Amino acid sequence: MSILHPDLLTADAEGALPVRVVAKDAALEGTEAAWARANDFTGKAGQLLLLPGPDGAVAGALFGAGDAFDPMSARGLTARLPEGLWRLEGVSADDAGRAALAFALGAYRFDRYKARPAAAARMAVPGGEVAPLLNIAAACALTREMVDTPAADMGPLQIETIAREIASASSASIAVTTGDALLEDNYPSVHAVGRAAAPHRAPRVIEIGWKLDRTDLPLVALVGKGVVFDTGGLDLKPAAGMRNMKKDMGGAAHALGLGRLVMQADLPVRLVVLVAAVENAVSGDAFRPGDILSTRKGLTIEVGNTDAEGRLVLADVLTRAEEHAPDLTLDFATLTGAARMALGPELPPLYTDDEGLAADMLDAARAVGDPLWRMPLWPGYRPALEAEIADLRNDPAAWAQAGSVTAALFLQRFAPATGAWAHMDIFAWNPRGRPGWPEGGEAQGLRASFEMLTRRFAKK
Repeated sequence: MSILHPDLLTADAEGALPVRVVAKDAALEGTEAAWARANDFTGKAGQLLLLPGPDGAVAGALFGAGDAFDPMSARGLTARLPEGLWRLEGVSADDAGRAALAFALGAYRFDRYKARPAAAARMAVPGGEVAPLLNIAAACALTREMVDTPAADMGPLQIETIAREIASASSASIAVTTGDALLEDNYPSVHAVGRAAAPHRAPRVIEIGWKLDRTDLPLVALVGKGVVFDTGGLDLKPAAGMRNMKKDMGGAAHALGLGRLVMQADLPVRLVVLVAAVENAVSGDAFRPGDILSTRKGLTIEVGNTDAEGRLVLADVLTRAEEHAPDLTLDFATLTGAARMALGPELPPLYTDDEGLAADMLDAARAVGDPLWRMPLWPGYRPALEAEIADLRNDPAAWAQAGSVTAALFLQRFAPATGAWAHMDIFAWNPRGRPGWPEGGEAQGLRASFEMLTRRFAKK
């Protein structure tokens, strides 16, 4: 996996060109004012104007703040500024730090398959602590690159390899259960969903453990859906619906990226990261509509639709998480198209029945510009999950309609009861390319979750 340029952010501002943040309709002076008038620069939010020096070379830039500067707007600067070292002027130290992180997030380019990788601008953060910002940006870049990588190069084995690298870097333990061993170790739903894949892409459950011997510390569990490609199974998706299904492992990418951040920050917690990595393929051994699946929890599930497979694999790994008696569990999954119908691609639904966790997550999301929207675990829709010949069905009855809500209610049946739990139904994708947000993989809720965990658990 690629890494961000080590000098993308630096505390050394020597030779850095200034990017001055300018409020809307702010008064400018001299040749700067004339140049701004000639280029219709008014300080409107997001406007960028390069300033020429006496020799005609770029000597700096003006960046519009609008009525109030939003540090996240700096995410677009990386793609718009010429290559070189830049520094922000005209903002507070706090805003400069947030803008530097936004700048680093905007530097992501998926150029793995390009003959000539694109060059990028860099930013100086004088007096700032750069390493934590780069860690966050790198975690998001890892998550996005995993999502962007085609399924042929990002199968269950590749996810396992990345997990092993993350565990090794922090001296964490890792255990992997693969193929038919899933049945022996009681992960029957994971096995059922992934068994149709080619042998070299066999399903697996990946478990990272960190500081598990520190029983004086609270335990956090991170759970991710890792469906490396979703054909829909025997309920085959149409071509348009299958085109971007390489991203269906986005939940696993988020759990691994967030887990790496927690360990790098040395938060005073015990940590378990659980990922079910499978391919929902089509073969003679594919699971079928009408099959009754067993689960690690002991509940049975009637399969009404093989394209509702994510909740099946999450059922087993959420149950495994409960066996650790976590104080807090967060799960990430590209789970439903209904979530996009409700809130669109940029605003992931957050589900939790814990009021304190909901408040903390939403406060953190606002603070770091990583939006989430709380949705209800409406109990009136629980009957839609009832089955005639099993404990549950994976395709809720049509009368309930609210597909993202009913999927979350399904997961709630398997979520750990020992502490708070939250589920994020992420899209993990930018369908609209723009500076700082290229079309492709996106990290959603990751920074908000890390901010919440930091606020809850960071050393005082």
